[in-house]
Amino acid sequence: MVYASPRFVLEEQLRCVAGKEWEAVLGLYADDAVVEQPFARPHELRLEGKEAIKEHFVRTDALPIDIEVRNLVVHESSDPEVIIAECDYRVVAGATSKESVVHNIFVVCVRDGKIAWSRDYHDMTALGDAMA
Repeated sequence: MVYASPRFVLEEQLRCVAGKEWEAVLGLYADDAVVEQPFARPHELRLEGKEAIKEHFVRTDALPIDIEVRNLVVHESSDPEVIIAECDYRVVAGATSKESVVHNIFVVCVRDGKIAWSRDYHDMTALGDAMA
């Protein structure tokens, strides 16, 4: 069986997040996927399993922001399942139209065409400022 490449899956995930296509995003994750956000505030975030990831996206959808992905740079790793990406989110707060830039790094493992695990490093200070 031929599966989508890690690069394709990561780029699709970013496209769907920016487009708020939550069901499509969720379909990119393995049932037992783990997502970690070590820089989340007020404490580190760890989501285990598709249901926890779905609940996270429901909360994300409620945020009054729009996201545009810019400056995407993808790095291959020595592990063919692991890919690293750098990008910026242009964030526009819906209530105020305030624009901010949020820098991000993603380390993602894609196995059999699905995200098995992801470590997402977001500039949480900039994200908080965008919504202030």
